[in-house]
Amino acid sequence: MTVTIRTLDELLQPPVTAESNLNTQEYYVNMGPQHPISHGSLRFVARLDGETVKQIIPAPGYVHRGLEKMCEHLSYRQTIHLTDRMDYFSALMGNWAVSKTVEKAGNIEVSERAQYIRTIMAELQRVQSHALWWAVLGMDLGAFTPFLYGFREREIISEIFEETIGARLTMNYIQPGGVMYDILPDFAAKVKKVVAYLKPVVEEYDTLLSGNVILQERLRNVGAFPAEKALAMGCTGPVLRASGVPLDLRKIDPYGVYAKAEFNVVIGTKGDSWDRYYVRIQEMRESLKIIEQLIDNIPEGAHSTTKPNVRVKLPEGVHYDHLETSRGILGVTIVSDGKEATPYRMHFRSPNYCNLWCITELAPGWRLADVIAILSSMDLVIPEIDR
Repeated sequence: MTVTIRTLDELLQPPVTAESNLNTQEYYVNMGPQHPISHGSLRFVARLDGETVKQIIPAPGYVHRGLEKMCEHLSYRQTIHLTDRMDYFSALMGNWAVSKTVEKAGNIEVSERAQYIRTIMAELQRVQSHALWWAVLGMDLGAFTPFLYGFREREIISEIFEETIGARLTMNYIQPGGVMYDILPDFAAKVKKVVAYLKPVVEEYDTLLSGNVILQERLRNVGAFPAEKALAMGCTGPVLRASGVPLDLRKIDPYGVYAKAEFNVVIGTKGDSWDRYYVRIQEMRESLKIIEQLIDNIPEGAHSTTKPNVRVKLPEGVHYDHLETSRGILGVTIVSDGKEATPYRMHFRSPNYCNLWCITELAPGWRLADVIAILSSMDLVIPEIDR
């Protein structure tokens, strides 16, 4: 007779493979599509062996509104307002992506003043987006206090947006040729005051949550994603940079006035949930640095080189451009017939959609509770996935 000795650690760890010595029966569990679990109406079908995930299948489509089809019946200026309904935490970057593509295709000049305003606004929204993500991640893992803190900072930045743009969430502001409204005379002073307030707040975030032993245990070495796989699956943004790939369009393909600012591209080492967490913490610090360098140098000039009601016609052909949102690369492809003032076809390359499918590689082998931590570290915004 042979005796197999197994340690307690071996018994408590999830199996490396889906095989089990126990006589168990697989079953399926639906996660979602209720909002609190998945940051939007997204459903996951999990195939489980006990609490161990053997397979997870995303089932998007609950927020599909046909935005790309709607664009075919709107002028290029009118399509802008649809972009802020995709990733509403990167609404201004969505505006900018379409405007940038139209400007490149139509040779539309943009004043330096407008470029400064666009860049500052985009970085304010990046900080706001990451702060809200940090808040929701804390709540996903059982810590309610960060949720209150993160929304506090969100509201402070939203007040600046509301004064200039008139909206707080779905902001239709950046347009081909510039921005819809010029900034107010006290804009720079208020932004500097907010930046001075936010710098110690990010340190407060670190103190409150980053050093928490429970958070560390839930995130470190959980859901590690090698750089090769991340690239193969089309990941971008913090998800890719957490795997050690320094791909940031603000640095390698500068637009706006990013070339005039000094900042670092933050990368991780393992690509685990902790790296995806801490990359965003560091990116908040870098965004504040960018704003500080630009806010006192906004030049005089026109805030827009086109009229709001202008009907732009693009040359016949396929036109593409892209930029870096809070969650990765948003690409815009426009097909124009050269005759109409509406696109023949418009397609969005969504960073959330590509990042979503990583979960099919990351989840197997982990416990069901770990999947919540992995998903939260990916910072998905579902309406951009569905469009």
